[in-house]
Amino acid sequence: MEATQRTEIMMAIGNHDEGSGTAVSDISAALILADKSDVHRDRVLNKNISTFGIHDRVNYAATDTKLDINKQKRLVTLSINIDTTICPVLDYFEIFMDRTMMSKYAAKYLNVWFELVINGTKLL
Repeated sequence: MEATQRTEIMMAIGNHDEGSGTAVSDISAALILADKSDVHRDRVLNKNISTFGIHDRVNYAATDTKLDINKQKRLVTLSINIDTTICPVLDYFEIFMDRTMMSKYAAKYLNVWFELVINGTKLL
């Protein structure tokens, strides 16, 4: 791999943190969209619900997640099904709001629209 390619990958990794990062290239925008959309119960290693913190609870409640890219409509849609018997949808926003906004801006960098759909309701 050439140095310019390695540099672009390092720059994307260095700019994907929701605390300080932002999309600075097509690669970084794609990384942000992929990384910040990763919510699902498979991420929870400990299956003892009584010991869950908010991150485990939200991830465990996410029973189905799909990141769909519609080229023709220039649309990226993150669809999540959250089992509200495990946690309310508001808990998702408590920990994922910054990530959601980062995804929105990454999509904007790519000149596409970002949608968030939770339990069948379009929220963004």
